[in-house]
Amino acid sequence: MRPARLMKVFVTRRIPPEGRAVLAGAADCEVEQWDSDEPIPRKELERGVAGAHGLLCLLTEQVDRTLLDAAGANLKVISTMSVGVDHLALDEIKKRCLICSGIRVGYTPDVLTDATAELAVSLLLTTSRRLPEAIEEVKNGGWTAWKPLWMCGYGLTKSTVGIIGLGRIGQAIARRLKPFGVQRFLYSGRQPKPQEAAEFQAEFVPTAQLAAEADFIIVTCSLTPATKGLCNKDFFRLMKKTAVLVNISRGDVVNQDDLYQALASGQIAAAGLDVTTPEPLPTSHPLLTLKNCVILPHIGSATHGTRNTMSLLAANNLLAGLRGEPMPSELKL
Repeated sequence: MRPARLMKVFVTRRIPPEGRAVLAGAADCEVEQWDSDEPIPRKELERGVAGAHGLLCLLTEQVDRTLLDAAGANLKVISTMSVGVDHLALDEIKKRCLICSGIRVGYTPDVLTDATAELAVSLLLTTSRRLPEAIEEVKNGGWTAWKPLWMCGYGLTKSTVGIIGLGRIGQAIARRLKPFGVQRFLYSGRQPKPQEAAEFQAEFVPTAQLAAEADFIIVTCSLTPATKGLCNKDFFRLMKKTAVLVNISRGDVVNQDDLYQALASGQIAAAGLDVTTPEPLPTSHPLLTLKNCVILPHIGSATHGTRNTMSLLAANNLLAGLRGEPMPSELKL
């Protein structure tokens, strides 16, 4: 028997089939979805969330005070189809937990770890071995006679790799890089993680030491007030001229103006970015003029299997929260 009063759910984007099917089968919910692959306009988002009991969103939607006010007192669950939660105004959400019955938050960790780690390694190799430049040379006729130093890049064998943030994804990256013959792993973060680091014999060092000693630096940390702008001109001054930077965390961890200067002046060798500020990056941005900067459109988790699993977890988080059940992946506020 259908309940007399359905819970309203608003979904901010067309999500993959597995998650969509779970929501469609929820007899206790009335589901409204923004039926497009493109981001929902803000006014439509505020309209759609009004009176909703549950919100399923993506990292492109800013769930701030204004949106929470637009949702109103009915809102009980926010489920984001992402592992990052910097688009959620967590402090504001916590405040509302104190003055009402509370808003629960679900997210999708773990399920995208492998896909994101694969992408990070791909981006590192693509950048360090100058693959986009080499492909372009084949297409434009620049490939002529064999030359000893033409298109030379930097290899991983006997190198030092520094990982900023040895969380799930950082560990998965190190696990994939180890067979390439990396000689030494360094990592930095809020605190040492001896148990996790033991697998790679990774050394916990200050960020400045990591910048100075690593041949390859991979940024995987969360975006927090402490990490915003972490990779700036002072950081780049410490890096080797032959070093390569890869960022798969959040764009704001890297000061892009400082990065441009470091790359354009030859202060560092190259950079690979899967995240930028803003997203999408304007086509006129100076970083896009550099041959030694490879930029991808935030595709770390972009495999069919991963995105389907993310949508399924996000949908199950949402429904469990609405029904007062334990969420598969609940963010502790």
